Amino acid sequence: MEKVKIGVIGCGNISGAYFGNITGKMQGVCVDAVCELIPERAQYAYDNYTIGRVISTDELINDPEIQIVLNITTPPDHYALCKQALLAGKSVHVEKPLSIEREQGRELVAIAQERALFLGCAPDTFLGGGIQTCRKLIDDGWIGTPICGSVSMICAGHEGWHPDPAFYYKKGAGPVFDMGPYYLTALVNLLGPVEYLYSDAKITYPVRTITSEPKYGEKVEVEVPTHVTGILSFKSGPVVTMTMSFDVWSAEQAHFDIYGTEGTLRVPDPNTFGGPVLIRRKGEKDWREIPLLFGYAENSRGVGLADMARCIREGLPQGGNRCSGELAFHVLDIMCALHEGSPTGKKVKIKSTVKRPAPMDSTEVL
Repeated sequence: MEKVKIGVIGCGNISGAYFGNITGKMQGVCVDAVCELIPERAQYAYDNYTIGRVISTDELINDPEIQIVLNITTPPDHYALCKQALLAGKSVHVEKPLSIEREQGRELVAIAQERALFLGCAPDTFLGGGIQTCRKLIDDGWIGTPICGSVSMICAGHEGWHPDPAFYYKKGAGPVFDMGPYYLTALVNLLGPVEYLYSDAKITYPVRTITSEPKYGEKVEVEVPTHVTGILSFKSGPVVTMTMSFDVWSAEQAHFDIYGTEGTLRVPDPNTFGGPVLIRRKGEKDWREIPLLFGYAENSRGVGLADMARCIREGLPQGGNRCSGELAFHVLDIMCALHEGSPTGKKVKIKSTVKRPAPMDSTEVL
């Protein structure tokens, strides 16, 4: 199999999972080059993974041998670097979110479409064995017709454990932009696009105090909502209640349930690739665990990138990758609407739409 050459911008904490999987598990891609503002990080990646070379950002983006740019920088840098790479004729896969601004995300999708390039975005956890098994159970009618759902991601925030948590309370983060992409992408994969929503959002603590090292005692001014509740109405019919919070000191395990006319499906944590997948059908007294029917159940970050490379090798048209820019923009559109809905209290129409990504094949190897 001819490998598609990848250039990686950013060698921060999340890069290790990408490098490990791309260089050790994914058959159709290779890391040709990396670049990083902090030289020591790039050198560490070069020394510990199978990587061709360390070069500058401009060299990487303009290198004719590199077919895909993987952008795993911080969210405020996503838009500018993605745009630069697309304009240089490169397909792009970027960490979530696609951008921190709706119009910027829309522009990136438009550039990719105009130039017949692939644009992709994390998360790709929905391609893992857990959520793909849920997708098949829904599609095969195991819970009948989906009618509603309830999902939540509830915690006390990151200042008690993260070494540098200030970012999580700035624009482009908060619970919706930080964790929302996992839940929303999984929901769109399972149920299709969102048509409209209602939401309420607030900042419970305007100032957070860091209690982790090395910045113990420093104050963080909060810029984004830290508790958001939304009611999402899907074009296919279901209505899902969603709660994202960094303000709750303790709660039971976060849940992700889809309720159907014939039963309930408990979806695994969408920030993971595996299970467990639980189902309780009408008339049954207990939950049953369903064996996973698909691969990539272990940490497979990068499988969405490998899927894009497959599309390039097979000469498929723009947008054929499962973690498409169109999917990422629809999720971005929903996240922006969740923040915007609160002041009006009115129904917010989601103007974007997208088709559900194609399901994985149980024998598929990327």
